[in-house]
Amino acid sequence: MEAKLYNSKGKSTKKVKLPEDIFGLPWNADLVHQVVVAMQANARTPVAHVKDRSDVRGGGRKPWKQKGTGRARVGSNRSPIWAGGGVTHGPSNEKNYSQKINQKMKTKALFTVLSEKLRQGTLVFVDDLGLKEIKTQQAKEVLSSLGSIAEIKGVDTKKNNSLYLSVADVDENIKKSFSNISNTEVQDIKNINPMSILNYKYLVIVKPEESIEFLSSKTNKKKVDK
Repeated sequence: MEAKLYNSKGKSTKKVKLPEDIFGLPWNADLVHQVVVAMQANARTPVAHVKDRSDVRGGGRKPWKQKGTGRARVGSNRSPIWAGGGVTHGPSNEKNYSQKINQKMKTKALFTVLSEKLRQGTLVFVDDLGLKEIKTQQAKEVLSSLGSIAEIKGVDTKKNNSLYLSVADVDENIKKSFSNISNTEVQDIKNINPMSILNYKYLVIVKPEESIEFLSSKTNKKKVDK
């Protein structure tokens, strides 16, 4: 299979060959959902925390004797039913929310999302962004040129500028030039994952030959493991 390769001016220059096992997979909602939920759980940092009756200070002395007062019996003023007492079944920052993700599942989920993006026409391949210096204005001009491409038309507008830029190698010119543009993320191809791609409407892969070579190495590794 093939796809158009564009330059930084938004003009189609040639075509790039795409591996079927990376960009030609059928949609698998269950797999993608399972992997994304696991990734979100692994990124979760437990913050909420309360003290139970064993953590609250005090409560060593019995408030009053067991019988003869006419009041209900109680053993500690740190009981959960007392004001200032411990909390029953409250959240704890020691809870572990992490989930195990099989590497093959994660890789296949990534390829499934890439295939779906290509199928929906929201994935574009660009040979080079052509940024020679750190200039937000130049990044906006590149974004405006990319906005003329039919697949991601209007990506330069405020309403539709949800863009994930995956580059073979992140340099300071690209990262800092796009850092002031909202809803735009620039990441190395090595950090690409299903959750990041799904958070953005459009995906642009820069220098696809190098990026595809890296993605293919994942499939080759899987075959060697077998």
